[in-house]
Amino acid sequence: MDWDPERYEQWFDTAEGRFALDCETRLLQSVLAGWPRRGHKLLELGCGTGLILEMLYQMGFDVTGLDNSPEMIMAARRRLGNRAELHLGNGELTPYADNEFDYALIWATLEFSDDPAAMLTEAARVAEKGVLVGFLNKHSLYYAMNVRNTGSTLDAGTWHTWCEIQDMIKRATGFRPTTAQSVLPGPLQTWKAGRLAQCVNCGLYPPFVGAFGAARVDFVNMKPLNPLFAWRTEPEMG
Repeated sequence: MDWDPERYEQWFDTAEGRFALDCETRLLQSVLAGWPRRGHKLLELGCGTGLILEMLYQMGFDVTGLDNSPEMIMAARRRLGNRAELHLGNGELTPYADNEFDYALIWATLEFSDDPAAMLTEAARVAEKGVLVGFLNKHSLYYAMNVRNTGSTLDAGTWHTWCEIQDMIKRATGFRPTTAQSVLPGPLQTWKAGRLAQCVNCGLYPPFVGAFGAARVDFVNMKPLNPLFAWRTEPEMG
């Protein structure tokens, strides 16, 4: 699909969009809690306008972004300047070497990929220590009550269930998620300021509950499920 950076960011200018972004930020901070940051390189596949990439930079990562939209990359460059390496390219077939980065992030991008399994496989290939996936939950109240009715760019994506995300992660990385959480369990009408709405929607829930979930996969000191990935954990032979 064609992406318009202005239309993309218009969602975050609405009251619901600002509220959702605040909840997503809390989720991002929570699931990233186990990763060291200073001096660690992180690649975001499908970086868009650099909104999440800027947060990651502020958290202490050395950040690189890749997106297949020239307009999105231009918008990200305006936002980030020289604080990030930004490249135009396909997240399903990246130009990077094996283990070139410490971590890779896919945040609300699998839904718009022609081959989400290939994108996850690429993330696992270029990241030495772990992958973080942010996804839109098809089993959420938001999807049941609002999807394709709001005019948001999110409505145009192919949403996945938590079971589907787990299966894709295990097939692509050889590992189960180390930790997973979600936010925004209420319908769109409750995405607003207010003590009750904020307590309900900004709390951290199991990944199958909220509209937006995140799963972190650690490759270090974890036993792979797939023998093809045993090279990640076996010590080198002398």
